[in-house]
Amino acid sequence: MKLNNITSEPIISDKKTSKNLNEPNSEAKLVVLQSVGYPFLCNLVENPKIEIFDKELFELYAKEQWEGCVVDEGSFLFDQKLLPDYAFKIVKAHPDNSKITNNTSILLIEVQDSREIKKIESNIRMEDVIGQERAKTKCKIIMKYLKEPEKFREWAPKNVLFYGTPGTGKTMLAKSLSNELKVPLFLVKATSLIGEHVGDGARQIHELFEMASASAPSVIFIDEMDAVGLDRKYQSLRGDVSEVVNALLTEMDGIDHHKGVVTIGATNNPHVLDFAIRSRFEEEIEFTLPEEKERLDILKLYTSTMPLEVDVDFDKLAKSTKGMSGRDIKDKILKVALHKAIYEDLDVVTEEHIRYALKQHKTKQNEPKGMFA
Repeated sequence: MKLNNITSEPIISDKKTSKNLNEPNSEAKLVVLQSVGYPFLCNLVENPKIEIFDKELFELYAKEQWEGCVVDEGSFLFDQKLLPDYAFKIVKAHPDNSKITNNTSILLIEVQDSREIKKIESNIRMEDVIGQERAKTKCKIIMKYLKEPEKFREWAPKNVLFYGTPGTGKTMLAKSLSNELKVPLFLVKATSLIGEHVGDGARQIHELFEMASASAPSVIFIDEMDAVGLDRKYQSLRGDVSEVVNALLTEMDGIDHHKGVVTIGATNNPHVLDFAIRSRFEEEIEFTLPEEKERLDILKLYTSTMPLEVDVDFDKLAKSTKGMSGRDIKDKILKVALHKAIYEDLDVVTEEHIRYALKQHKTKQNEPKGMFA
């Protein structure tokens, strides 16, 4: 299917594509589609390959055909003109259960696996991230910018780098930012932006920024930045990624400060990043391991949601977990202790269970590391 020329004949809209019968209250700001062919014909019909040479023309074609349709993520829209009953899966709709209007931005992605496009929903608040005050201050500035992008003009906080030890709250803070503002968060692992074929990675990066721009105000959070932004002297270890680096540079440079799009990159080690990419971040914010008082707050926060009563000396435990991240405290100490208590059919997590977890953690820490550990 080569969408080069579209006739001006009336196009039939398929009003049965929504799985939600409730009348939506808002118009769709962004709809991301993925062509899937004829998935309901049990492979009896060959799926034609779609080639889109003009994205604006496709968007016009889509609006004429589906204006007034209600869109829900995971449901389908069906072509009624060039390829009758050809299906397009709704990968993302913002907001969900909304109606396509003439103002809706409609994008067609070509990736076979849409795993990198995630609808992030969480109830994490900024105060749930213990410590990291400098990062929280920056996020409050970002929140002000996303509310009033025109106020900042060319002084917008467009690109920010979070770095530090794993488990210190980088992703949590990004989720809290999105949750408190109720804006779209495009959270991706950089490894998912590397395609199998030449050009895949660059195309996915362009699509990512295009979607964020179309649904602005929005936040792009790219975790494991070093997977695509590795310094060129290290690239021989995993192949040439120059096309991906160049695509990322182009998009980070090209963000319109009036749009209200912020890119947050995250890495454990900023020193391995390509200088060209690292220089695009106007600010680098380190996420540090929690101090004793912060570890005490983390313990109280996590134990408040545990399914069993916890009878331990929190002050003593805060001292015993020195050098551990919030994630380590939760997953390697509290969770191990909880599972031990549940295994023993007890209703309380005791000091004995905590000592067991600390011993297990210490044993693993002292195990000899292999060459690639």
